[in-house]
Amino acid sequence: MKIIIAGASGRMGRELIKKALSSDKFTIVGATENPESEYINQDIGELVGIKNTGIKISSDILYLVKEADGIIDFTNPSTSIENSIIAAQTRIVHVIGTTGFTNDQHEKVALSAMHAKIVQSGNMSLGVNLLSELTRRAAQTLNKDFDIEIIEMHHKNKIDAPSGTALLLGKSAAKGRKIDFNKNAVYNRNSITGEREINSIGFATLRGGSIVGEHDVIFSGDGETIKLSHSASDRGIFAQGALVAALWAKDKKPGLYSMIDVLDLK
Repeated sequence: MKIIIAGASGRMGRELIKKALSSDKFTIVGATENPESEYINQDIGELVGIKNTGIKISSDILYLVKEADGIIDFTNPSTSIENSIIAAQTRIVHVIGTTGFTNDQHEKVALSAMHAKIVQSGNMSLGVNLLSELTRRAAQTLNKDFDIEIIEMHHKNKIDAPSGTALLLGKSAAKGRKIDFNKNAVYNRNSITGEREINSIGFATLRGGSIVGEHDVIFSGDGETIKLSHSASDRGIFAQGALVAALWAKDKKPGLYSMIDVLDLK
């Protein structure tokens, strides 16, 4: 599969380059960064400490996309939306691992998915997506007497909060309990908050050090507590998941898919 890696110089971009270069299932036909990046024209092999590949980082995805079967994208919401439009115009795969989208931005991605094959997920790992499904089932099984809290911790450089993974888990809980996520999510508690409302889904966000990602989903009832947890120690799991998603989507019809679809966890 011929792929473009968007956001090549970022943490995930570098992981994707290493994984794709070591695989016989992928050919990197291009890598992109914003025009002001110091990494423009740098060889992607040099970027990740491997011998030169002849593939240099560019800001012109429109030129590169002519040769591509898909774009793998860990950038920012505005860039991902632009890339989704390009994917729609060329009818190719677009794997989006970017987080921090607003509802309006999600709608724009969904419009592109009318013509592109888009896999979008707040987390690309097998373990987290299994955790998401377990969260849905637990929320469905446990009644409203069990309060739901989600705790997440990431490295100090992460710019969005709560994490895309935490939101993914919260939406799974809401789906299992058959409630509106947006109406029941609680992101901030400060001063005198009053009693906890039934069916609210609370989020606690922690940041520090170099932690890749830790997530806990807590179901707390009278006299017992159930905790579902996932800890990531290597960003390679997210890169590997994104590559699996790209291969899976290559022969699919246009549409908006998730890792739940890719991993057949429904």
